[in-house]
Amino acid sequence: MLAIKHFIIGLVLLAGQIAFSQIHLKIEKKQSYFTEGKDSVLTYQAAEKSLNGKYIRSNYIHPLYNLDGSVLSEDFPADHLHHRGIFWAWHQLYIGNKRIGDGWEIENFNWKVASVKKKKQKDHNKAIQTIVHWKSPLWKTTSGKEKPFVKETTLIRVHPKQDHYRLIDIEISLLALEPNMRIGGSEDEKGYGGFSPRIKLNEDVVFTAPTGKIIPTNLAIPASEWMDISGSIGKNKQLAGLTILCNPQNPGFPNPWILRVKKSMQNAVYPYPGATAVPISDKKPTVLKYRLIVHDGTADSVPINQIYQDYKNK
Repeated sequence: MLAIKHFIIGLVLLAGQIAFSQIHLKIEKKQSYFTEGKDSVLTYQAAEKSLNGKYIRSNYIHPLYNLDGSVLSEDFPADHLHHRGIFWAWHQLYIGNKRIGDGWEIENFNWKVASVKKKKQKDHNKAIQTIVHWKSPLWKTTSGKEKPFVKETTLIRVHPKQDHYRLIDIEISLLALEPNMRIGGSEDEKGYGGFSPRIKLNEDVVFTAPTGKIIPTNLAIPASEWMDISGSIGKNKQLAGLTILCNPQNPGFPNPWILRVKKSMQNAVYPYPGATAVPISDKKPTVLKYRLIVHDGTADSVPINQIYQDYKNK
């Protein structure tokens, strides 16, 4: 009888743990909210935001929260007002030889979020799927209306928290709506563009790749499948970090990195090479997949290689 009693107590405790680890999703017109218990996880920004009518942006994640509830991402940072949370954007946007805007600097470019819907998932994950049309005042119909030239379909998936970390998957699918569409990074030796987290940084920030500690330079760092950024960026300057994992199915994998110790984003560079615009098909979507690990402590606090092996085999 005692064994049965202990077994029943164990089941009750397990049920309580499962209930506590439930991810909740609330989709509203302007924003979608992921929470876990009483903890905020992230917010997807569907409606346009601006700073006094300038730097109008949408279709990005902010805030992204640390495990301790503090905000990890930054929006409208004073040094680069066009930076925004976790975002994906490109400087060069061409249809044929006509340049039609700059999604990175948010010049002659805007996102129209057509829909945000819950995407059914296995396990205890929660996800949204968004459909976003890229538009520009430089590309219009004969009647003068802005005409969409790329259809973006993005999946944002949040996993329940594990010991010391949480996983977030982001999958971006780009389909050209016009022939001869091309996108590219910055037109210099840096070639930055694509998937770019803008997170808070302190003086003790440390970058870690599979090969060990990395010292950022002005130009791109050699390619690797993941990069961790850690430091005293948690609540009360506790150690915390963010790891960015690149899926091996991504075009140009493994991608180089643009890394900065302060006042900038961290960028897994795409396209390849960054400064040269590459085609986006109007038949088969270009798909980019990333996984974020939001964690306590340093890179050594998380089994990053194990998580990556599981991720790349999915």
